[in-house]
Amino acid sequence: MEISHDHLVAMLTRLKLTAIRDQLDSLVDEAARRELTIREALGLFCEREIARKDERRIEMSIGLARFPYVRDLAGFDFAAQPSIDKGQIRELATGRFIANGEAVLFLGPPGVGKTHLAVALGREAIVAGYTVLFVPAPALVAQLAKAHGEGRLEERLTHYSKPRLLIVDELGYLPFEPDAAHLFFQLVSRRYERGAMLVTSNRAVGEWGSVFGDPVVATAILDRLLHHSHVITVRGDSYRLREKRRSGLLKAAVASGQSGSA
Repeated sequence: MEISHDHLVAMLTRLKLTAIRDQLDSLVDEAARRELTIREALGLFCEREIARKDERRIEMSIGLARFPYVRDLAGFDFAAQPSIDKGQIRELATGRFIANGEAVLFLGPPGVGKTHLAVALGREAIVAGYTVLFVPAPALVAQLAKAHGEGRLEERLTHYSKPRLLIVDELGYLPFEPDAAHLFFQLVSRRYERGAMLVTSNRAVGEWGSVFGDPVVATAILDRLLHHSHVITVRGDSYRLREKRRSGLLKAAVASGQSGSA
């Protein structure tokens, strides 16, 4: 049975096998050059199609995750942050904590790489097939409060409950209003043991009572987050301040400030 090239392309298009369609001639040539059997050639074609679909899925998922910037684990300077166990981060990158619905807390001062690690682990989760959403804590709280005021709280809670991994960044930089703390508690309760959370904060968990403006609510939130959790405290200097020290800018700024106050 003779099948024309155009007819084959049309069938591949209808089946949405676009990678095979776009690489058809080169794939056929490669199969012939390697003297592959029909079964082996079919396997080669399927591998290329799956690779294309995975690439597009990852690209789309990264866009939907709303990461603030592109970061990966390869670009993280573990040598500059000896307080971080590289093996523990690699274990988290496997995504097992997501499959188990666990929480990860990155705690430490500003500029030590918490958000970098959060984004990098989010990207690893997407590659592994998980859905991810990244949201700064102030924006999350503002959206929950707005939805509550408009009678759409359930809709917003459902929105933030859907991703397999929810990354909440910069918790503690701004204090919560009491009502906002209760709304955040509802979200944590909704995801408890069902959806994984990754939270970055510049405050130790003992200070979360002041962050939430209500020690009772803070205790209830921590009770759920810490039940199945990985708490990683990052110590050390800020990357940004370290770079300024290297360039001499920080010393010059300090000296200028001292002379101005004299």
